[in-house]
Parts: sequence; C-alpha cells; structure tokens
Amino acid sequence: MPKARVEVPQLEEKVKAGKKKFVSYAEGAELYSLGLHTFQEIAKDAGAVYKVKRRVIVNTEKVDIFLENFCECGM
Repeated sequence: MPKARVEVPQLEEKVKAGKKKFVSYAEGAELYSLGLHTFQEIAKDAGAVYKVKRRVIVNTEKVDIFLENFCECGM
C-alpha cells in the first residue's frame, strides 16, 4: 500500500529561505498556485525535472528563472 503524502508546513517560506530547493509536483503546484498538470508542464519546459529512482523532484530555482521570461513588465 502506498504511503500517504505529508503536507510540508510553511512550504513557501522554506523555499524562499533556501531550505528546500527541490519540491515534488504536488508541492510545486501548491507553491506556485497552479494546477498539477500545468505545473508539471512548466517544470518539464524549464528543464527542472529530476528523477531519483522512482521519485520525481523539481528544482524551484530553474522554474523561477523560466517563469521570469514570461514577465509582462514594461508593457
């Protein structure tokens, strides 16, 4: 039987403080306020997906850099 996922308290603060650079798809979707499928697509497009055995983790720094390219600043 698969283990239940545990919610990480203060996830956003940990990522911003650099204490948690890698997140799961579910944590990333929660962190970026996106749907799971949308976050998965963005993470893959950003080249931020790492597979460790049977686990997939996402580098939040790469996702941040990728998302900055879509900034509508100065329009």
